[in-house]
Amino acid sequence: MAGFLDNFRWPECECIDWSERRNAVASVVAGILFFTGWWIMIDAAVVYPKPEQLNHTFHTCGVFSTLAFFMINAVSNAQVRGDSYESGCLGRTGARVWLFIGFMLMFGSLIASMWILFGAYVTQTSSYQKSFRMAGQPYSP
Repeated sequence: MAGFLDNFRWPECECIDWSERRNAVASVVAGILFFTGWWIMIDAAVVYPKPEQLNHTFHTCGVFSTLAFFMINAVSNAQVRGDSYESGCLGRTGARVWLFIGFMLMFGSLIASMWILFGAYVTQTSSYQKSFRMAGQPYSP
């Protein structure tokens, strides 16, 4: 897969130079996505306030992914390369370890959210399926 899109060129826009602002634009887009996710989670918690309707411990994945979001965006490319971060606790190595921990938190919360999705919502049997089982119909998933 390496080199899959190497020869593909986006149309050039002379009005905006994206080379210097690529990381800033990516951070803003990620922030908008996180804002939208939190908006939906808070709305669901308000609409379904009882723990029987929505288990509020499921918000833990969102908390950890937001923490990882801030950890990842706190490290610049220059700090990872070692261009501008010479002093500090661990220098370039510390920035790389911090970034690695942020990515581990992010992927761990993604995996946990998929586990919650399938464990709590997808594999549950609905009342429609239960009614067929009670009526003596064979159950086939």
